[in-house]
Amino acid sequence: MIHKLVTAPFDLVIKVGEKIKEEADKELYDLPTIQKKLIQLQMMYELGELPEDAYTEKEEELLMRYEIAKQREMEQWEELTKKDGR
Repeated sequence: MIHKLVTAPFDLVIKVGEKIKEEADKELYDLPTIQKKLIQLQMMYELGELPEDAYTEKEEELLMRYEIAKQREMEQWEELTKKDGR
């Protein structure tokens, strides 16, 4: 009982940290979000609202996140198919 009272605040901090990481990963590696940002970036560049160097830098970042997101998606599908025994 006393152990639970002492560790409860730490457990709560750990759970909050895990939730924050989960939400950050979701925002950073969500495929539709990344695709939407790439389209917005392209439009801003074509309208002259963004210089080429800034466009190139941001595009590389988004494409790298897209690649990671796609890899994660493939890994999830592989795990699902293994569980189904296919």
